[in-house]
Amino acid sequence: MAIAETAVQERRTIDLDEERSYMDAIDRWLEREVIPVIKHHDHNDIWPEELVGQMAEMGLFGATIAQEYGGLGLPATTYAKIVMRISSHWMAITGIFNSHLIMAAAVERFGTPSQKEAWLPKFASGEIRGGLALTEPNAGTDLQAIRMVARRDADDYVLNGTKTWISNAVNGSCFALLAKTDPAAQPRYKGMSLFIVDKRQGLSVGKQFDKLGYKAIDSAELVLEDYRIPANHLIGEEEGRGFFQATGGLELGRINIAARGVGLADGSLRHATEYAQQRETMGKPIAQHQAIQLKLGDMATRARAARLLTLDAAQAYDRGERCDMEAGMAKYFASEAAVENSQEAMRIYGGYSYSKEYDIERYYRDSLLMCIGEGTNEMQRIIIAKQHLKNNPA
Repeated sequence: MAIAETAVQERRTIDLDEERSYMDAIDRWLEREVIPVIKHHDHNDIWPEELVGQMAEMGLFGATIAQEYGGLGLPATTYAKIVMRISSHWMAITGIFNSHLIMAAAVERFGTPSQKEAWLPKFASGEIRGGLALTEPNAGTDLQAIRMVARRDADDYVLNGTKTWISNAVNGSCFALLAKTDPAAQPRYKGMSLFIVDKRQGLSVGKQFDKLGYKAIDSAELVLEDYRIPANHLIGEEEGRGFFQATGGLELGRINIAARGVGLADGSLRHATEYAQQRETMGKPIAQHQAIQLKLGDMATRARAARLLTLDAAQAYDRGERCDMEAGMAKYFASEAAVENSQEAMRIYGGYSYSKEYDIERYYRDSLLMCIGEGTNEMQRIIIAKQHLKNNPA
């Protein structure tokens, strides 16, 4: 994969005061609007319509979209910190704007000027919300195995196939969708193209998944049957570049997953720390027992290491560098840190951790997805090793 095909534009920088103002606004929103309703939405798996409207007003659907298109134009470092902060209380809602922003990034990085002008302002405002449609029933990590076909018909493309596990499938209205424009191409990636697919005749929502965690955000199938769109919905208006366009966007996606992992690891540590100082056994708070201190020490170290790895990847992204190795490292480590910290927090809580009365059980349920989403951790380790070997030839 050529570096030129995956490089990102250098992001604008913001000063500490501007970043602090964003973080303060997020904190106020979390305290007033989000925290009081988390259990209601999570336990009942209800899409948080009011919160989505508030996120649009705050500009989160345009967080990383350039200011010239109406977005906030935030660097990935600031964006990652926002995701960390929100995820430390409720990870699921960050998925509503993350998948959307990967779709927007594909248009912003690879779209034609007319495509950018037509779509990005509506993405930034939240008028049009959606996500990324890559996965199929028989193609997850191996994207080249997709079967969705896009056939050129005069000035249109006609698409047929099924996508699955698509975030925002029910409540979103537009998706960056990967399809094969040349099924016979070899190597296979040369026959793949990325399209802007909006909801219209021929597109329907299929099976909606009832998930262990990651509640209140919809994950479902998208079914396309003789779905017809104008040819100018092909991102970049050149066939055969979709694989690089899609996987290039996953760098930002993996930084987001890493940031979510950091948030979950931090939140688990926060809850465990508070509980350990309140719960008493043998006449003293359990935080004074060495067995609990060992757990808290490990948890604090994991959370900080995950944060530093994630910010390192985000800084590389902001510099416009290829960062698949750094993003893979951050995603791998931070997601595992989320699982380990949430599990240790449950052990600190003891039997109470198994009750939905306490938030910590949600952190554990949500953390497990982080090891799978945006490429499994097994695949991240392979990517990391290949880049390491390439950078260190014998």
